Amino acid sequence: MSGAMEALRGFVRDNAGINLGADKDYLVVSRLKPQLTSWNVATLDGLVDRLRAQPKGSLASQVIAALTINETLWFRDQKPFEALKSVIIPDLVSRVPADRPIAIWSAACSSGQEVYSIAMTMREEEQQLRGRRFGILGSDICEPVLARARSGIYSQFEVQRGLPVQRLVKYFEDLGGEWRVRTELRANIEFRALNLLDLPQNMGPFDIIFCRNVLIYFEPPIKKAVLASLAARTRPGGYLALGGAETTLGLTAAFTPLPGWAGVYRKTA
Repeated sequence: MSGAMEALRGFVRDNAGINLGADKDYLVVSRLKPQLTSWNVATLDGLVDRLRAQPKGSLASQVIAALTINETLWFRDQKPFEALKSVIIPDLVSRVPADRPIAIWSAACSSGQEVYSIAMTMREEEQQLRGRRFGILGSDICEPVLARARSGIYSQFEVQRGLPVQRLVKYFEDLGGEWRVRTELRANIEFRALNLLDLPQNMGPFDIIFCRNVLIYFEPPIKKAVLASLAARTRPGGYLALGGAETTLGLTAAFTPLPGWAGVYRKTA
């Protein structure tokens, strides 16, 4: 069993960058064991043997999806959305050509709450945007949660987690026990399955990247590599929003903290 746990931790680290210490073995067991039967595997040792035989197959994707932490809610932490309204949009409008859409990327977007929170914020700032268009890319390594994000359908419990009732009524359709994001809010949004450790070379550039509460699961070398990859896909003077417990300090000089806005950075000139 201990050998299987070590192998599974290594598999997730190598394929998703997530560092699960031995203290997280309970999480690995609780998330994988209930699915062994559906995968036609009897034990975790048998699962490891299958993954070694097919390290890039469908089973591998399902294992990564099961072990990826997908905690999310609407307008999480508030600060980045306040910075978006108060600082980022006014700055971009002042220097981005009026005929170029503002490009936004929500990396590790899980089931889409962050993406739709950004879209709501942008639509509510139409006066500031002065007719400028915008596009939002939401990405995640986990295809099942992306399918939920694309559907735009959320349970009553999910919409109660950080979503004010005024926005719920304005931007969602009541399906009777569930709520669906209205078509007009989804118009400028695309969802794609992407691995932050292996991004397409021609991706971007973006004016704003949200990559929040992801780096905390990576070891320093992987954090550096991911931040370098994000910097390469950020326009000069563009913005990066990290989680409240994350920092670029000691990892990259490509981003400078935005004074007064914890967790929000600007690409260094």
